[in-house]
Amino acid sequence: MKRILNIGFVILIVLLTDCKSSDDNQPNTPIPEGGLTLQNAFPNLSFSKPLDLQSPADDTDRVFVVEQGGVIRVFANDEGTSESNIFLDIASNLVSRDELGLLGLAFHPNYSTNGLFYVTYTPSADLAVVSSFRVSSSNSNSADPASETILLRIPQPFANHNGGQLAFGADGYLYIASGDGGSGGDPRGNAQNLTNLLGKILRIDVDRTENGLEYAIPSDNPFVTSRSARHEIYAYGLRNPWRFSFDVQTNVLWAGDVGQNAIEEIDVIENGGNYGWNTFEGSQCFNASTCDSSGFIAPVFEYGQGANDRSITGGYVYRGQSVSSLQGHYIYGDFISGRIWGLSTNLGSTLTNQLLIESRLPIASFGTDANNELYVCAFDGNIYKFIESLIIN
Repeated sequence: MKRILNIGFVILIVLLTDCKSSDDNQPNTPIPEGGLTLQNAFPNLSFSKPLDLQSPADDTDRVFVVEQGGVIRVFANDEGTSESNIFLDIASNLVSRDELGLLGLAFHPNYSTNGLFYVTYTPSADLAVVSSFRVSSSNSNSADPASETILLRIPQPFANHNGGQLAFGADGYLYIASGDGGSGGDPRGNAQNLTNLLGKILRIDVDRTENGLEYAIPSDNPFVTSRSARHEIYAYGLRNPWRFSFDVQTNVLWAGDVGQNAIEEIDVIENGGNYGWNTFEGSQCFNASTCDSSGFIAPVFEYGQGANDRSITGGYVYRGQSVSSLQGHYIYGDFISGRIWGLSTNLGSTLTNQLLIESRLPIASFGTDANNELYVCAFDGNIYKFIESLIIN
C-alpha cells in the first residue's frame, strides 16, 4: 500500500536534474505521477472570490489578492500570517456578478519608485475599463483611491467575456486581455474585427502619452500604421483569454482561451497573430463543415470539453525553486472540474500534457509571488500552494 508523505519544500528523491528552457528543443522531464498535492498557503486568511494574486518587485515580499467584489488585500508572504489590509476598495464603483467585477491587477515594473499599479474592472455591465492608481504616500499598505486615471474604456455589448488579465512584458509595455464582447458564438464578429478592442490582446505604453490619450502606442504594434485598425491591438481572434502570463525565463506569452461548446485551448501569443475565433474553436471549424485555416495560428494544445472540463484557467510556466518537479512546465487548470495539468513547453516539439491534481476546486486563477512560486486562487475563498510528496511503496 502506498503512503504519501508531504515533505513541503524538501527536494524529491527523484530530482529534476536536466531542466531545459522551452527554446532548447528538448523534452521536459516528466512530473512524477502522484507527486503533488495542494495545501492552503495562508490557512489563517480567507477571501471573497479571489481571482488574481500578484506581488510587486519592491523587496517587501508581500502578496496582493484581488477579490471580484472590488477589493484588493495585501499581507505578508508568511504561511502563519493572520492579518490582511485592504489595499484598495472600489466596490462602490463597479458591478460584480457572474463574470463582472474587479478582474485583474498588475504592478508597474518600477513600482518601488513610482508606486503605480493597474487594474481592470467593470463599472457597469456594458463597460470595462483599465485604470492606473498610485500607492498612498504615507502608507505602503494602502492605495490612494483618488489617484485613479482611466486609460482605456472598452464597451461591452454583453455582460460576459470581459477578459481581465493585465501583465507587463519584458519590453515594459502593459498587455491587456479583452474578451469578444460576450453572448455566445461572438454574434457580432468582434474577435476578427480590427476596428474594435474586443477578442484581443492589447499592448500599450503607459510611460508615455500621445494624441490626447493617457498612454502611447508601441512603435512595433502590428497595426500601428493602419487607418482601419485599432493601434492598441497586439493579437486577435480570441474568445475570452481570461488568463495569460509571460514565462519569466523565455518571455514567451502563454494564454488560456476559454472555448464555446467543444474546445478549450492554450495559445502562444505572437505579435500580430490571429488565433481564429470565431471561424475556429481551437483547431475545429466553428458552425461550419469546412474552414480555411490560412492566416490563423493554431493552439499549441487543446482539450475537449466533457462532463466537467469546460472552462480553462490559464496559468504560468513554473520558474520557482520550491517544487522542482514542476520546473519549466506550463501549469494550468479548469474552473469547472478543478483539474490541474502540467504541459511541457518545448515549442517546436510535440508537447506532453500530464494530469497533476484532481482538486475539485473552482479555480479562478493562478498567481506568483516575488520568488516566482506558484499559487492557486479558488472560489472556495482560499489560496493554495503546491507541495511535493514522497511516494513510498
